[in-house]
Amino acid sequence: EFMQASWDVEEVQAEGIQYLASFVEDKTAFPYLLTCTQVITLAMKTHTDSLDLQVEGCTLLLEILSQALKQGVMMALDVSVASCLLHTVRKHSENEEFFSMLCTLLMMVSASEVAAENLRKVGIIPDLLSILRRFLHNDKICFSCCAVLWSLAVSEDNADQAALASALPVTSAVLQEHLQNGVVAESACSALWALALQGCLADSDYEPTAALLLDALRMNPERARLVQNGCLALASLVRLSETAALAILLDPKGSGTELIKEEYHLHSHEPRVAEALCLLMNEMVQYDEVMLNMRSQKMEKLLCEIKFQFPFS
Repeated sequence: EFMQASWDVEEVQAEGIQYLASFVEDKTAFPYLLTCTQVITLAMKTHTDSLDLQVEGCTLLLEILSQALKQGVMMALDVSVASCLLHTVRKHSENEEFFSMLCTLLMMVSASEVAAENLRKVGIIPDLLSILRRFLHNDKICFSCCAVLWSLAVSEDNADQAALASALPVTSAVLQEHLQNGVVAESACSALWALALQGCLADSDYEPTAALLLDALRMNPERARLVQNGCLALASLVRLSETAALAILLDPKGSGTELIKEEYHLHSHEPRVAEALCLLMNEMVQYDEVMLNMRSQKMEKLLCEIKFQFPFS
């Protein structure tokens, strides 16, 4: 009430946010803090010129969301909150340190399907792509933005085909830039998977995208989640085009079938990885020429191993 009574007074908003922040460690105050997100974001939107207030508001929202996730509470922030966050994104893109924090906040917000849908409704996708182009060198920003992009792209009711269609080049650029950074590469592979599911690739995209995903698997073989998501992305590409399947077989850096074998043996106790590999192989054998090649590579032996390892799956 104190904050709402004086929206136009920056000092009041700053004092209110600081006072609310003092309750973050108090577990009994948590349910009440959950109701304050709209007040905090509106204070940020009303005083967008104040970077200090933006930083304090963003820090507090991150604390509240972190507590919520720890307690298994999913915060479905409404359209007005999403709009406020987008407003802040557009106003303060020049401050890289603050922007990194803000992108982390967007990632945490988008974990909720409702909140992700609200971010999509306010038109955040072009802004995300612009951020990625501008901060391609920043691993934290790239990780967060790719995670947000994944959340937005996997939405069942997706009306943003035009916006998503322009996401492939920049997402591929992120993966290329951060191939050796497993955390960022994992996030980018997830985003590419979502874009493939949404049919956002042209015929000329299948071969280079498949090659890039294979590079990600080779560079980060020990990361089970990356292998899983990378294989799911490849499976989506193969489902769309035989070109992608042939690109996997004939990759100049090494046979994709050998890579599949290696990844399975590295993660033979990970059912989700095995399932993703099987899904990829199942898509590949839909093409006669590819199936013959896989037979010559003795892939039946691998399939028998997987069946033996997971007899009840």
